[in-house]
Amino acid sequence: MSNNIVIQQLPPSAITRIGEIDRTQHVTLAYRVKDGSLQAEACDWKIPPWATDHTGPHSVAEKIRAWSPLLQNGVLLGALDGERLAGFAILRYKLTDTMAQLAVLHISQLYRRQRIGQKLVAEVVRLAKLDGATALYVSAMPSAPTVHFYQAQGFELTAQPHPELFALEPEDIHMVRQLA
Repeated sequence: MSNNIVIQQLPPSAITRIGEIDRTQHVTLAYRVKDGSLQAEACDWKIPPWATDHTGPHSVAEKIRAWSPLLQNGVLLGALDGERLAGFAILRYKLTDTMAQLAVLHISQLYRRQRIGQKLVAEVVRLAKLDGATALYVSAMPSAPTVHFYQAQGFELTAQPHPELFALEPEDIHMVRQLA
């Protein structure tokens, strides 16, 4: 691991590198939304690496298929440690006329808690503002570490989830950060 992480825009074809990310983690606390607020619940989730040998829901192939269209009106950002991909984010411009979407953010297990996610979010915010967005939307995995990370980045639970994104991920925690 290095302190010399460089955040840079990657070409859309670099989406194939997502398999380099170690997404594994053990989650023991998660949130759900009840009556408009977050409610913590104990859980025991062991999140495995992305599968590389099939095309199921948590496979590299499926993620590439699902996320590539976001890059038609968005950008892929990489957090690079030399040539190694430590993390990445996908910014989707124009989720609505005034709102961009932090569509994807993953940090490899070895690189977590080193402010890499914070640096990626800062670059997403910068680019979204340049494009005229006044808010940034995220549909976050309901794990406590993920929710706490987004809260620390200024995101707040939204009372009005984006209908299409909520339909895709009803268990996620839908949050918005004002950019003005």
